Amino acid sequence: MPELAVRTEFDYSSEIYKDAYSRINAIVIEGEQEAYSNYLQMAELLPEDKEDLVRLAKMENRHKKGFQACGNNLKVSPDMPYAQEFFAGLHGNFQQAFSEGKVVTCLLIQALIIEAFAIAAYNIYIPVADDFARKITEGVVKDEYTHLNYGEEWLKANFATAKEELEQANKENLPLVWKMLNQVQGDARVLGMEKEALVEDFMISYGEALSNIGFSTREIMRMSSYGLAGV
Repeated sequence: MPELAVRTEFDYSSEIYKDAYSRINAIVIEGEQEAYSNYLQMAELLPEDKEDLVRLAKMENRHKKGFQACGNNLKVSPDMPYAQEFFAGLHGNFQQAFSEGKVVTCLLIQALIIEAFAIAAYNIYIPVADDFARKITEGVVKDEYTHLNYGEEWLKANFATAKEELEQANKENLPLVWKMLNQVQGDARVLGMEKEALVEDFMISYGEALSNIGFSTREIMRMSSYGLAGV
Protein backbone atom coordinates (compact mmCIF):
# COMPACT_ATOMS: atom_id res chain seq x y z
CA MET A 1 0.00 0.00 0.00
CA PRO A 2 1.38 3.42 -0.88
CA GLU A 3 0.93 4.97 2.55
CA LEU A 4 3.23 2.32 4.02
CA ALA A 5 5.90 3.39 1.57
CA VAL A 6 5.44 6.99 2.66
CA ARG A 7 5.70 6.14 6.34
CA THR A 8 9.09 4.46 5.95
CA GLU A 9 10.58 7.86 5.02
CA PHE A 10 10.13 9.15 8.55
CA ASP A 11 12.68 8.76 11.30
CA TYR A 12 10.33 8.94 14.27
CA SER A 13 13.29 8.99 16.66
CA SER A 14 15.06 11.98 15.07
CA GLU A 15 15.35 15.18 17.08
CA ILE A 16 13.73 17.21 14.27
CA TYR A 17 10.69 14.91 14.21
CA LYS A 18 10.39 14.74 17.99
CA ASP A 19 10.67 18.53 18.32
CA ALA A 20 7.79 19.08 15.89
CA TYR A 21 5.85 16.21 17.45
CA SER A 22 6.09 17.80 20.90
CA ARG A 23 3.91 20.65 19.64
CA ILE A 24 1.56 18.66 17.38
CA ASN A 25 0.99 16.05 20.09
CA ALA A 26 0.30 18.82 22.60
CA ILE A 27 -2.24 20.38 20.22
CA VAL A 28 -4.24 17.16 19.87
CA ILE A 29 -4.10 16.53 23.63
CA GLU A 30 -5.25 20.07 24.35
CA GLY A 31 -7.91 19.82 21.62
CA GLU A 32 -9.38 16.74 23.27
CA GLN A 33 -9.21 18.43 26.69
CA GLU A 34 -11.02 21.49 25.29
CA ALA A 35 -13.65 19.18 23.79
CA TYR A 36 -14.09 17.34 27.10
CA SER A 37 -14.65 20.59 28.98
CA ASN A 38 -16.82 22.11 26.26
CA TYR A 39 -19.23 19.17 26.12
CA LEU A 40 -19.62 19.19 29.90
CA GLN A 41 -20.42 22.90 29.80
CA MET A 42 -22.90 22.39 26.96
CA ALA A 43 -24.60 19.76 29.14
CA GLU A 44 -25.41 22.64 31.50
CA LEU A 45 -26.98 24.63 28.66
CA LEU A 46 -28.87 21.63 27.26
CA PRO A 47 -30.02 19.64 30.31
CA GLU A 48 -32.40 17.59 28.14
CA ASP A 49 -29.33 16.27 26.27
CA LYS A 50 -27.11 15.98 29.34
CA GLU A 51 -26.70 12.21 29.12
CA ASP A 52 -25.55 12.34 25.47
CA LEU A 53 -23.22 15.28 26.06
CA VAL A 54 -21.59 13.71 29.12
CA ARG A 55 -21.05 10.54 27.05
CA LEU A 56 -19.37 12.58 24.31
CA ALA A 57 -17.21 14.33 26.91
CA LYS A 58 -16.04 10.99 28.32
CA MET A 59 -15.09 9.84 24.81
CA GLU A 60 -12.97 12.97 24.36
CA ASN A 61 -11.22 12.28 27.66
CA ARG A 62 -10.35 8.77 26.46
CA HIS A 63 -8.97 10.27 23.26
CA LYS A 64 -6.77 12.61 25.30
CA LYS A 65 -5.30 9.66 27.18
CA GLY A 66 -4.70 7.83 23.89
CA PHE A 67 -2.74 10.76 22.47
CA GLN A 68 -0.78 11.11 25.70
CA ALA A 69 0.21 7.46 25.22
CA CYS A 70 1.34 8.29 21.65
CA GLY A 71 3.73 10.90 23.01
CA ASN A 72 5.02 8.53 25.67
CA ASN A 73 5.60 5.89 23.01
CA LEU A 74 7.96 8.24 21.14
CA LYS A 75 9.46 9.50 24.44
CA VAL A 76 8.25 13.03 23.67
CA SER A 77 6.97 15.51 26.26
CA PRO A 78 4.08 17.56 24.83
CA ASP A 79 4.52 21.35 24.88
CA MET A 80 1.24 22.08 26.64
CA PRO A 81 1.76 25.85 27.15
CA TYR A 82 2.20 26.16 23.37
CA ALA A 83 -1.01 24.19 22.77
CA GLN A 84 -3.02 26.23 25.26
CA GLU A 85 -1.94 29.40 23.49
CA PHE A 86 -2.76 27.75 20.15
CA PHE A 87 -6.39 27.22 21.24
CA ALA A 88 -6.70 30.51 23.14
CA GLY A 89 -8.85 32.24 20.52
CA LEU A 90 -11.46 29.50 20.17
CA HIS A 91 -11.33 28.83 23.92
CA GLY A 92 -12.04 32.46 24.74
CA ASN A 93 -14.88 32.68 22.23
CA PHE A 94 -16.46 29.49 23.53
CA GLN A 95 -16.30 30.69 27.14
CA GLN A 96 -17.80 34.03 26.15
CA ALA A 97 -20.66 32.29 24.31
CA PHE A 98 -21.19 29.91 27.25
CA SER A 99 -21.37 32.80 29.72
CA GLU A 100 -24.07 34.39 27.51
CA GLY A 101 -26.01 31.13 27.11
CA LYS A 102 -25.44 31.06 23.35
CA VAL A 103 -25.98 27.35 22.68
CA VAL A 104 -25.78 27.75 18.89
CA THR A 105 -22.39 29.48 19.01
CA CYS A 106 -21.05 26.89 21.46
CA LEU A 107 -22.19 24.09 19.16
CA LEU A 108 -20.65 25.72 16.09
CA ILE A 109 -17.28 26.15 17.82
CA GLN A 110 -17.09 22.68 19.36
CA ALA A 111 -19.33 20.33 17.42
CA LEU A 112 -18.61 21.79 13.97
CA ILE A 113 -15.34 23.75 13.84
CA ILE A 114 -13.20 21.85 16.37
CA GLU A 115 -14.54 18.44 15.31
CA ALA A 116 -14.05 19.18 11.59
CA PHE A 117 -10.55 20.49 12.37
CA ALA A 118 -9.77 17.30 14.29
CA ILE A 119 -11.17 15.04 11.57
CA ALA A 120 -9.06 16.80 8.93
CA ALA A 121 -5.89 16.58 11.01
CA TYR A 122 -6.39 12.93 11.96
CA ASN A 123 -7.26 11.85 8.40
CA ILE A 124 -4.13 13.50 7.02
CA TYR A 125 -1.96 12.18 9.88
CA ILE A 126 -3.00 8.51 9.78
CA PRO A 127 -1.07 7.55 6.59
CA VAL A 128 2.19 9.08 7.93
CA ALA A 129 1.91 8.12 11.61
CA ASP A 130 4.07 5.59 13.44
CA ASP A 131 2.33 2.24 13.93
CA PHE A 132 1.29 2.89 17.53
CA ALA A 133 -0.13 6.36 16.85
CA ARG A 134 -1.86 5.18 13.67
CA LYS A 135 -3.90 2.58 15.56
CA ILE A 136 -4.88 5.11 18.24
CA THR A 137 -5.80 7.78 15.69
CA GLU A 138 -7.88 5.44 13.52
CA GLY A 139 -10.03 4.66 16.55
CA VAL A 140 -10.35 8.31 17.53
CA VAL A 141 -11.41 9.62 14.12
CA LYS A 142 -14.38 7.23 14.01
CA ASP A 143 -15.65 8.77 17.25
CA GLU A 144 -15.18 12.32 15.99
CA TYR A 145 -17.69 11.75 13.19
CA THR A 146 -20.21 10.83 15.92
CA HIS A 147 -19.54 14.12 17.66
CA LEU A 148 -19.84 16.11 14.47
CA ASN A 149 -23.14 14.34 13.83
CA TYR A 150 -24.51 15.40 17.24
CA GLY A 151 -23.95 19.07 16.42
CA GLU A 152 -25.39 18.65 12.93
CA GLU A 153 -28.58 16.98 14.16
CA TRP A 154 -29.26 19.52 16.91
CA LEU A 155 -28.63 22.50 14.62
CA LYS A 156 -30.66 20.93 11.80
CA ALA A 157 -33.63 20.49 14.13
CA ASN A 158 -33.31 24.12 15.24
CA PHE A 159 -32.14 25.59 11.93
CA ALA A 160 -34.84 28.23 11.53
CA THR A 161 -34.02 29.89 14.84
CA ALA A 162 -30.27 29.11 14.76
CA LYS A 163 -29.34 30.25 11.25
CA GLU A 164 -28.60 33.91 11.97
CA GLU A 165 -26.47 33.12 15.03
CA LEU A 166 -24.66 30.36 13.11
CA GLU A 167 -23.69 32.80 10.36
CA GLN A 168 -22.41 35.34 12.90
CA ALA A 169 -20.51 32.68 14.89
CA ASN A 170 -18.95 31.39 11.67
CA LYS A 171 -17.84 34.90 10.76
CA GLU A 172 -16.19 35.35 14.16
CA ASN A 173 -14.56 31.94 14.53
CA LEU A 174 -13.63 30.50 11.14
CA PRO A 175 -10.80 33.02 10.56
CA LEU A 176 -9.21 31.64 13.74
CA VAL A 177 -9.00 28.20 12.07
CA TRP A 178 -7.05 29.58 9.13
CA LYS A 179 -4.74 31.40 11.55
CA MET A 180 -4.21 28.12 13.46
CA LEU A 181 -3.45 26.20 10.26
CA ASN A 182 -0.88 28.81 9.24
CA GLN A 183 0.72 28.66 12.69
CA VAL A 184 1.09 24.86 12.65
CA GLN A 185 2.05 24.29 9.02
CA GLY A 186 5.82 24.05 9.63
CA ASP A 187 5.55 21.40 12.33
CA ALA A 188 2.82 19.59 10.41
CA ARG A 189 5.03 19.36 7.33
CA VAL A 190 7.82 17.72 9.36
CA LEU A 191 5.27 15.04 10.28
CA GLY A 192 4.30 14.62 6.61
CA MET A 193 1.09 16.66 6.76
CA GLU A 194 0.76 19.36 4.08
CA LYS A 195 -1.27 22.47 4.88
CA GLU A 196 -3.10 22.34 1.54
CA ALA A 197 -4.40 18.85 2.36
CA LEU A 198 -5.44 19.96 5.85
CA VAL A 199 -7.33 22.96 4.44
CA GLU A 200 -9.05 20.81 1.82
CA ASP A 201 -10.08 18.09 4.27
CA PHE A 202 -11.35 20.65 6.78
CA MET A 203 -13.43 22.46 4.17
CA ILE A 204 -14.96 19.16 3.02
CA SER A 205 -15.96 18.10 6.56
CA TYR A 206 -17.14 21.57 7.56
CA GLY A 207 -19.01 22.13 4.30
CA GLU A 208 -20.78 18.78 4.54
CA ALA A 209 -21.85 19.61 8.10
CA LEU A 210 -23.26 22.99 7.01
CA SER A 211 -25.10 21.26 4.15
CA ASN A 212 -26.61 18.66 6.47
CA ILE A 213 -27.80 21.43 8.79
CA GLY A 214 -29.67 23.17 5.97
CA PHE A 215 -27.45 25.79 4.32
CA SER A 216 -27.51 26.15 0.53
CA THR A 217 -24.44 25.53 -1.64
CA ARG A 218 -24.04 29.26 -2.20
CA GLU A 219 -24.25 29.97 1.53
CA ILE A 220 -21.75 27.21 2.30
CA MET A 221 -19.24 28.57 -0.22
CA ARG A 222 -19.49 32.00 1.35
CA MET A 223 -19.37 30.74 4.94
CA SER A 224 -16.63 28.13 4.59
CA SER A 225 -14.26 30.54 2.84
CA TYR A 226 -14.70 33.34 5.38
CA GLY A 227 -11.27 34.68 6.30
CA LEU A 228 -9.56 32.23 3.93
CA ALA A 229 -7.76 34.99 2.01
CA GLY A 230 -4.91 35.04 4.52
CA VAL A 231 -4.17 31.32 4.20
